[in-house]
Amino acid sequence: MVKKESFILFTYSPEETMAIASKLARLLHPRDVLLLEGDLGAGKTTFTKGLAKGLGITRNVNSPTFTIIKEYKGGRLPLYHMDVYRLDDSFEDLGFDEYFEGDGVTVVEWAHLIQEQLPVQLLQINLYHEEEAARRLELKARGQHYIDLCKELLKNENSGN
Repeated sequence: MVKKESFILFTYSPEETMAIASKLARLLHPRDVLLLEGDLGAGKTTFTKGLAKGLGITRNVNSPTFTIIKEYKGGRLPLYHMDVYRLDDSFEDLGFDEYFEGDGVTVVEWAHLIQEQLPVQLLQINLYHEEEAARRLELKARGQHYIDLCKELLKNENSGN
């Protein structure tokens, strides 16, 4: 049985959302898998831009809506950014497991569409609109590694680092 735990964070601007993601990126390891779900326009791509920045990737990050998968290298770890929203068949073999088992960090937007292909242990981040620019980030950790990651992130957030 995989341990599960949830955490909630609030951000009040796109810059804060990016900063949280950047801090999280510094804690990530090869083969880490992050799922991004939530409201349209709530900041999934903004979050991914923050991850890239925290990994030291300098290329411009944008949503891979029409290409499905974009790879960003040149940082501490490669970043594999997937947007499976337009995928026609959830069982289409695009080699997802090669990314999940690769040497980088994988971020999947709209991951519920490929649920059957996802690893058991991962971190799901749901982003929701609150008022104005505020966002609620629900972190759902599946597996001790991701629980520890979230606790470390929150510890840093609560201490103002």
